[in-house]
Amino acid sequence: MTARQRSIPCVLMRGGTSRGPFFAAGDLPGDPALRDAVLAVVMGSPTGRQIDGLGGGTTVTSKVAVVGPSAHPDADVDYLFAQVDPVWGTVDTKPTCGNMLVGVGPFAIETGLVQAGDPTTSLIVRNVNTGSFIDVVCCTPSGELTYDGDCAIDGVDGTAAPVDLRFRGIEGSVTGSMLPTGSVIETITAGGVEVEATLIDVAMPMVMVRAADLDRTGHEAPTELDGDAEFMATMEAIRREAGRRMGLGDVSRSVVPKFGLLSAASEGGTITSRYFTPTQCHPAHAVSGGICVAAAIAVPGTVAASLAGPQPSCADGGHGDEDVGDAELIDVRIEHPSGSLEVALRTASHDGSVRILSGGVTRTARKIMSGTVYVLAEVWSG
Repeated sequence: MTARQRSIPCVLMRGGTSRGPFFAAGDLPGDPALRDAVLAVVMGSPTGRQIDGLGGGTTVTSKVAVVGPSAHPDADVDYLFAQVDPVWGTVDTKPTCGNMLVGVGPFAIETGLVQAGDPTTSLIVRNVNTGSFIDVVCCTPSGELTYDGDCAIDGVDGTAAPVDLRFRGIEGSVTGSMLPTGSVIETITAGGVEVEATLIDVAMPMVMVRAADLDRTGHEAPTELDGDAEFMATMEAIRREAGRRMGLGDVSRSVVPKFGLLSAASEGGTITSRYFTPTQCHPAHAVSGGICVAAAIAVPGTVAASLAGPQPSCADGGHGDEDVGDAELIDVRIEHPSGSLEVALRTASHDGSVRILSGGVTRTARKIMSGTVYVLAEVWSG
C-alpha cells in the first residue's frame, strides 16, 4: 500500500544571503505544534544533510517564511520566521530573520496580498516573532513586480532590484529590554575562559565578545572557525551562560542568543563581525544581527563601541515620531567574510540613555521556483 502524501503550495526564494521556502499562512496547519512538525519534514530534518527535503544542510539554507494577511491595523501582512535545525530537527520561532524578510514584500505582491503600485510599492510588515514593524519598499515599474536591477549585495552573485527595509520597534525583540541584564558590559566565565561581553537585544538577542579575548583576530574565514573544535566549544559555553543571564533559560537547543565575534575594521568599515547562527559562522552576515551590532556601537561602553571606528552621522529632527527629542542618523558599515553590510541606524538620547529608533538596510531578493512540496498525510494529521 502506497503512503498518501499531501501537497502544499510554496515558493522557494532567496532573501538577502539566505534561502528557503515561503508559505501562505492559510496553506499550513493552524496548530503551531503541528505546523512546526510539518515544516521540519518539509526541510528534511533531522537528517543533517536534509537530503529528503528542501533544506540545504546549513542554518542559512534551513529557514522558512510564513506570510499572511495581518489583523493588526498598522500592518499589511504578517511574517512568521521559522529556523529549522538541520540536525536537531527543532523549529525555533523566537528570533526573526532580516534576510528572509527581504522576500516577504515580493511574495506578498505576487500572491495578491498587496496591490502593486507604480513605480514602487510600499507595505508594512508585522514580524510575528518579535512584534516589530518593518517598512518595505519594492520595485514595481508599471505596476509589475520586478527582480531585475543593478543593486549588488556582498555574499550574492550578480545584481537585482533593490528592496528597502526599515525596522521599527526593535529594542528588546525577544527579551523585552535592549540590555536584559541592565549592564552595557559584564564578565562571563565559561568554557575555561573569562571574557568581557555585551548582552544586547535589538532586532536579535546577541552576546558580543572581542575576538582578541578569545585569542582570535576576528578576520578568520568561517571554515577556519567552524573547524576549530576548541573555539566552538568555548563560544557555545559563553553563549549558554549569556542566554541564562538574558532570561532565556537553557538555550542549548535554541538559536538565540546569537554570538558575535568582533574586531576592528580593516577595510575602511566601522567594525568587523563574525556572526554565528549559532552552530556555524555565517558566510556573510544576518541583517537582524547587523542591526544589533550597529545598535551596540551606538551605546557607549559596549564591546562593540570599544572597537568601532568613527561613524558618519547627522541630526534629522525626529520626523514626527514619538517625543524623543532630536534624532541622529548613523551610518555603520560592518565588515564580514563576504564583504560588508551597511546599516542606517536612527537613534535618540532620552533621559541620559541611547534609544534605538530604527535600522535600515537595502537588500535584494529573487524567486527561484514555485510549485508544491509534499509531506506524508500522517505528518499533517499528527
